[in-house]
Amino acid sequence: MNKRIINCAITGSIHTPSMSRFLPIKVEEIAQNAIDAANAGAASVHIHARNPVNGQPSSDLEIYQEIIDKIRQVNKDVIICITTGGGAGMTVEQRSSVVPRFKPELASMNAGSINWGLFPAAAKIKEWKNDWEKPYLENTKGFIFSNTFADMEKMLNIFNENDTKPELECYDAGHIYNVKFMKDAGLIKGKPYLQFVLGINGALGASPYDLITMKDTADRVFGVGGYEWSAFGAGKQEYPICMQNLLLGGHVRVGMEDNLWLGKGKIAENNAQLVEKMARIMKEFDFDIATPEEAREILDLKK
Repeated sequence: MNKRIINCAITGSIHTPSMSRFLPIKVEEIAQNAIDAANAGAASVHIHARNPVNGQPSSDLEIYQEIIDKIRQVNKDVIICITTGGGAGMTVEQRSSVVPRFKPELASMNAGSINWGLFPAAAKIKEWKNDWEKPYLENTKGFIFSNTFADMEKMLNIFNENDTKPELECYDAGHIYNVKFMKDAGLIKGKPYLQFVLGINGALGASPYDLITMKDTADRVFGVGGYEWSAFGAGKQEYPICMQNLLLGGHVRVGMEDNLWLGKGKIAENNAQLVEKMARIMKEFDFDIATPEEAREILDLKK
C-alpha cells in the first residue's frame, strides 16, 4: 500500500512559550494551526489544550470544547485526535476526562511509564516569558511519567465505552509488549494502532537503529500486517525518522509538539509549514497522502 497518513501534533505539552514565539497557545491559534495543517495534507490533528493566558498545558474541558468547535466550524472532515497524555503532573482522571466528554473517534494513549527528562531544555533558555516554565522543565529531572497497568486498564475501558480508538504511544520496545498484554486481555479491539515516539530523554533514542528495533519488535509480537503504525523523532530527528518509516511501510507524524524547526537555522512559523514539508518529501518519493476518509478506512475508525 502506497497510501500514508500524515498526523500533525499541534502544540503538545513539552515545548514552552519561551522556546518559540510561534508556538500556538491561544484557542484561536491552536484551532487555526489545526485547520491549516489539515489543508496542507494532515488527515489527523493531535490536540492538546493550553491556558490561553500563559501557555501552560491545561486539562480544562471548556478550552478543549472551544478548540474543537472552532476546528469543526471550518473543517468537518479532519480526524481530531485528542490527547490523554495531558501534561506533567496531571492525574489519570484529568487526562482521560476528554474521552467521555467528546467521544473522539481517535485519542492518544500512552502505553507505559518512562522517565520524562525535559530538564536539559531549561539550560538553553536565557529569558523566560512565564514564571511556570523554568520549574516545569527543571522538575522533570525527578519525574516519572506514570502509566501503570492499572492506569492503562482504566483508560482502555473508558475508550471502549465511548467507541474511541486508542492511538497507542510507544516510547520504548517494552511498551509494545504492554500493548500485546492488553490486547490479549481483551482491552484492545481490532488491529492496534501504534505511534512510535522516539528521541524523548528517558526513553528510546531516535536513530535509524531505534526505529528498526521498534518495527522488528512489533512484527514479532503482532505479526507483519497485524497492526498499523506511525512514527516520528523529536526535534531535528523528526523528518529523518518519518522518511525512514515511510520506506518501512508506516505513517508519519510532524508538528510543533515534537519539533519547532522547519530546517537547520529556520524556525517553523506554524504547523502547516511542517506538514507542507512532509507532503513535499512524500510526493518526491511517490507516496500518496491519505485523505481523512482514507485514513478512517485504514485505521478502522467510527466517524
